[in-house]
Amino acid sequence: MPNRVRTAVFPVAGLGTRFLPATKAMPKEMLTVVDRPLIQYAVDEAREAGIEHFVFVTGRNKGVIEDHFDRQFELEQTLEARGRTEALAELQKDLPSAGQSSFTRQQEPLGLGHAVWCARELVGNQPFALLLPDMVFRARPGVLKQMMQTYEETGGNIIGVEEVDPKDVSSYGIVARGEGPDSGFRITGMVEKPRTEDAPSNLFISGRYILQPEIFALLSEQTRGAGGEIQLTDAMQILIRQQDFTGVKYHGKVFDCGSKLGFLAANVIFALDRPDLAEPFRRAISDAVLGVSDGM
Repeated sequence: MPNRVRTAVFPVAGLGTRFLPATKAMPKEMLTVVDRPLIQYAVDEAREAGIEHFVFVTGRNKGVIEDHFDRQFELEQTLEARGRTEALAELQKDLPSAGQSSFTRQQEPLGLGHAVWCARELVGNQPFALLLPDMVFRARPGVLKQMMQTYEETGGNIIGVEEVDPKDVSSYGIVARGEGPDSGFRITGMVEKPRTEDAPSNLFISGRYILQPEIFALLSEQTRGAGGEIQLTDAMQILIRQQDFTGVKYHGKVFDCGSKLGFLAANVIFALDRPDLAEPFRRAISDAVLGVSDGM
């Protein structure tokens, strides 16, 4: 049996420049899809998969994320006094238990690989999950739980993947697919943002990983790659020569909420999934579309 994955790392130090001016003073991870912050979706997914320790790699002006995962006694008292028991229960349900959350700083914006390396002392010599909060999934069960099921059978390193239109492969990290079913196939290679004619497949790395701790030693020696940053993919390309990597083509759909279009699409789809919002929201969209078509 492989060592159990108990810890998840959440890189939340990015500047969010694609959402300026909204992210000038507010972390992009606190942008909401309907009424839940992006980071909350990632934490919920990790909790569903059995994660017990949540490690946040933060940066400047990210203190509100730490506050979000803490109790706010004045708010709780106000909700209780006003009889808002459902809202109070929802807030309490979302909180990690005392001692389950850790925070460390990425003091320079040196890329995803560097952010992961910053979590090394908190993770220790154990396998860990890595979740990019920008990537929000509509999936049941959650994507990380699907990956955990494969990990329990195969061990090693696991990467969640999804198909992308072949003409768009140059925007993503792409894996080369070896033998095995969609629920767990061998990854034989990976390449960052290939040209369409050079891509080994149309399966892109969608922001969910289970990695072995040996990745930290490789990241500590990693030189800067694309964009002048320490790239996680570069370190994985070395590790894949030493350890097994398994791909999981999960059941579900990812929304890249680091882009405006993906963020807007996620808000629409998740609103339509909500029993309390679906019908009035559908009517509001219909009215808005009719208004636009009438030239209003």
